[in-house]
Amino acid sequence: MISTLLVANRGEIACRIFRTCRERGIATVAVFSDADGGALHVREADTAVRLAGAAPADTYLRGDLIVKAALAAGADAVHPGYGFLSENAEFARAVLDAGLVWVGPPPEAIEAMASKTRAKELMAAAGVPLLAPVDPESATEADLPLLLKAAAGGGGRGMRVVRQLADVKEELAAASAEARSAFGDGEVFAEPYVERGRHVEVQILADAHGTVWALGTRDCSLQRRHQKVIEESPAPGLTAGLRTTLTDAALAAARAVEYRGAGTVEFLISPAGRAYFLEMNTRLQVEHPVTEEVFGLDLVALQLALAEGAKLPPEPPAPRGHAVEARLYAEDPARGWAPQPGRVHELTLRGAGGDRLADRPRLRVDAGYGPGDSVGVHYDSMLAKVVAWAPTRTEAVRLLADALRRARIHGPVTNRELLVRSLRHPEFTDGHFDTGFYDRHLDALTDPDAEGAGRAALAAALADAVRHGHRVGGWRNLPSQPQIKTYGEHEVRYHRTRDGFDVEEEGVRAVAVAPDRVTLEVEGVLRHFDVAEYGELVHIDSPTASYRLLAHPRFTDPRTATAPGSLLAPMPGTVVRIADGIGEGSAVTAGQPLIWLEAMKMEHRIASPASGTLTALHAVPGSQVEVGALLAVVTDTAQEER
Repeated sequence: MISTLLVANRGEIACRIFRTCRERGIATVAVFSDADGGALHVREADTAVRLAGAAPADTYLRGDLIVKAALAAGADAVHPGYGFLSENAEFARAVLDAGLVWVGPPPEAIEAMASKTRAKELMAAAGVPLLAPVDPESATEADLPLLLKAAAGGGGRGMRVVRQLADVKEELAAASAEARSAFGDGEVFAEPYVERGRHVEVQILADAHGTVWALGTRDCSLQRRHQKVIEESPAPGLTAGLRTTLTDAALAAARAVEYRGAGTVEFLISPAGRAYFLEMNTRLQVEHPVTEEVFGLDLVALQLALAEGAKLPPEPPAPRGHAVEARLYAEDPARGWAPQPGRVHELTLRGAGGDRLADRPRLRVDAGYGPGDSVGVHYDSMLAKVVAWAPTRTEAVRLLADALRRARIHGPVTNRELLVRSLRHPEFTDGHFDTGFYDRHLDALTDPDAEGAGRAALAAALADAVRHGHRVGGWRNLPSQPQIKTYGEHEVRYHRTRDGFDVEEEGVRAVAVAPDRVTLEVEGVLRHFDVAEYGELVHIDSPTASYRLLAHPRFTDPRTATAPGSLLAPMPGTVVRIADGIGEGSAVTAGQPLIWLEAMKMEHRIASPASGTLTALHAVPGSQVEVGALLAVVTDTAQEER
């Protein structure tokens, strides 16, 4: 029987596993890097063991250190979570060799599925439908587009879509480098890329006594950079025949490798409705909560029970209702999904709650950060998973969108607005979407709400005026000229009067102004704004939208100005490479990738903003840079000709 469990992971998944352990009287042990010393998962564990260093390769990917930590802390079992070492057969064997319980599938099953190329061979023998592999070295125009994939790991890392033969070599190198950094294995393979396909998966659970469950389907088609953003269960719009095909194939895959524990078999569904095996994840998935909510199960509790040798009932419980999950990331979708490190000031989501056995809509939040925590540059930038369950899909989607809309999320830029707009997009609400959703709609989904932001800026300025206002004697000092304040791109003008404020915007009236709440009347309609200030950063929340604005100082410091064409680091990270053959004086073209920056286990390309000459190059491979660091300067052709 497991009495003390070490979770070989961090963030949201570690916190989620600890929650189940607390409910079942199991003591918990966390491991943490130097960058995670004050992290939420460390605070929630009963005990914690430091892994010296910050980079994953020095900490969470060091299986030898984690086994030593488990033994030192008196743990008798290890749960790998997802990512990091969760699908590493050598680590599983090391845990077992140390006399510890491994909460996962047998090392042999992990090994069989760890290489996606080997997994496809096994699945072909088991009769599971597959896409034919392509040799990237001999690919022709007829093979395009290609999908390059890391043979190890998952989470979208080491994946690239290639549409031109001339790009194959460069993209292979980039995918291999990213895979090596994330998983320690740079092997990459290629297969046809199916346009407008859907990503559908089946959750499986198997015991050591021959029983295997298939727990419905999940649709994970809304993805960015091949990483899932919104998931739901059951997958909408599948025919009964296709559901049977997916379930049978998943069961065949599990039995082919004598699987035990929780796992997921992933499929690509073509526009014609044909299913193709993608991979089998021999671990718990990020999106497992939607299955839990629909089936009324705790998959982590079942993992622990199966690791102790428990038997599953012959059949799983019947599914009920619909669940949708959104991944809340600290990232900017409008800037190439760039991660956004920084301090989390507030993270509050309110919604319906209730018993899983009741039919009332409910909201669930699995978070890895809390107020005061900081999102760093070394790891994934997911703040939380927000899950809604309801008797119908329409109700679940509506509840989730509303909960995200009303949430108070203060700190780094997040993808919250994108999530809300995605959930309300006609393609999604109608269930007619695919993996190309963001390729088609990203611009519209990230289009700024200029009018709403302008009203939010006005509310921020008025709240600031009250917060920092002053009196002269018994009378307010009332200047005759308008007060001017700028937030982002929005300039606000107002007059302070003895009765309140006059706003220089037709149809808008300040009804009530307090330091943290402002009510405006806009064309006869009252609008309420909650205002929170964190230095120059201001968050403005209303029932219909939320805004994050930076207050501009009244007088700018000329020393902070940057030359036109400056390429600044969009985030802290490591310069991993410079484009071949370029240096100061090189001619470059607009959009040409010049510098590759690694942050949060992903590579980010810094491209030339214009065609012209590279007049300065400060980036050096291997160097660490802070956000805003000057990497290079491009003088565009128009400037050179003046």
